[in-house]
Amino acid sequence: MRKNNVLSDKPKGKPIIRLIKKLLIAIVLIYTVFCLGVHLFLEELILWPHKISGDVTAISKQANNVESVEITTKDGNILRGWLVKNSNTPKSNLLIYFGGNAEELSYVIPKMSKLDEWSVALINYRGYGMSEGSANETTLFSDSLEIFDYFASRSDINKSNIVVMGRSIGTGVAAYLAQNRNASAVILTSPYDSIISVVQDICPIVPADLLLKHKFDSLSRAPLIKQPVLILVGTEDTLIPPWHSKKLKDAWGGKAYYEELASENHNSIDDADIYWSRIRDFLSQQIK
Repeated sequence: MRKNNVLSDKPKGKPIIRLIKKLLIAIVLIYTVFCLGVHLFLEELILWPHKISGDVTAISKQANNVESVEITTKDGNILRGWLVKNSNTPKSNLLIYFGGNAEELSYVIPKMSKLDEWSVALINYRGYGMSEGSANETTLFSDSLEIFDYFASRSDINKSNIVVMGRSIGTGVAAYLAQNRNASAVILTSPYDSIISVVQDICPIVPADLLLKHKFDSLSRAPLIKQPVLILVGTEDTLIPPWHSKKLKDAWGGKAYYEELASENHNSIDDADIYWSRIRDFLSQQIK
């Protein structure tokens, strides 16, 4: 007698389930590798040191009003930079400037010479220019306090009239310093609410809060800062779109002056004459 064909007792859906599982595992692995690559890329991009060779004193000798400065940090690293002396008074008002992620500050000296009655401190981050060490969020913050304390202790500086200024990544440093020291006012160029927010805006699928060790959360500090602030942004800034700056302005604890400069982008903003005009006007209001 012929035996009946025996049907398999294996569910037909199992091969499909195994295929779905393999696809999910592949997607997770690809996403993990993608996130790791993004993490490494962003960590390098956030702080991008530019070194210079030679002696900082050689740069200061190019102008009569520039003094080379060395500050030894508590952990033994030497920060190097310059003091641009735009004032002849016995005790000068001071602007302390913190630059962008790739900004080596010797290039800023000619621009800062435009600020009459205000001397300007330009101290390179660790690993930038001829400063020693390696920069991260923690060292940038702690070094900013030591830079402030160094200049506030000098006999030729009016310690009651020190304004802190930051550009791009440096706005987070300036905000931290303003929260922790008695600066008289703050100037922020192209500021962000937080680096996490900026990265999330650019790439929503990246878990930036988990990937980035550099948070630079200025938004949480803003309500605690009571000094007046001038915020300048470019309408065409695509790296840090203006809405990030507006969010910071709205949260600021002191009086906030906010202006968008038409047709300027993240890199061109400090080449505009109106940019320096607005800074000079704001600084003139801070003279005591």
